Amino acid sequence: MPHPEDKAARIRGMFNRLAARYDTMNRLMTFGRDRAWCRRVVRAAGLRPGGRLLDVGAGTGAIVQAALAEQPGIRCVAADFSLGMLTAGRRRRPSPAVSWCAADALDLPFPADTFDSVTSGYLVRNVSDIDRAFAEQLRVARPGGRVVCLETSPPPPGPLSPWVRWHLNVVIPALGRWIGGQASAYRYLPDSTQAFLAPEALAAVMRRAGLRGVRYRRYMFGTIVVARGRKAPRGAAPSP
Repeated sequence: MPHPEDKAARIRGMFNRLAARYDTMNRLMTFGRDRAWCRRVVRAAGLRPGGRLLDVGAGTGAIVQAALAEQPGIRCVAADFSLGMLTAGRRRRPSPAVSWCAADALDLPFPADTFDSVTSGYLVRNVSDIDRAFAEQLRVARPGGRVVCLETSPPPPGPLSPWVRWHLNVVIPALGRWIGGQASAYRYLPDSTQAFLAPEALAAVMRRAGLRGVRYRRYMFGTIVVARGRKAPRGAAPSP
């Protein structure tokens, strides 16, 4: 079994190589719907004026950009362990309201109860310990704060399933080879998507971490999920 540190190093190197064309590839792979999903995440996060947002695995900052468009008065921290992605994000989306931070999703360098909302986009599929990733997000969220996860999801069975799998297994690697110049990285995307948790199992992991009121919605023929939960208010009784 690969060591977790080996996986982390491999994933970090892959995203460093993808950084230059990451946004372009996302537009093409999703037919431009990726921006709408970021807005869904922001709305699920329930941000208010003057609030504090942490986006874990922020990449080039698409979610924080959507958050600032929705609530210009908030303060954001964009955290990622890929310096290539952080550098690309800060160059493309400069803003005095955003702090760019190199950080490991399994060991976040922030005090407990710090952020009003914690979001992530396409993060938990790539970490070596999903339970720990959600435990860390829960720890740094303030009591009553929300945790929102945007992820890819295995395509559900149905009449469109063959077409969806053809898009994942043929079209996306071809785009990665022709436009991104990274065929192996865009082979990893469909493979990891199809091997990942179904939304029901992802929601169960979030509940196990201690999040309350967990619910989710699927998009893009079931291959995208936005799941959210909240941290218990201070003084609340433990969950049964």
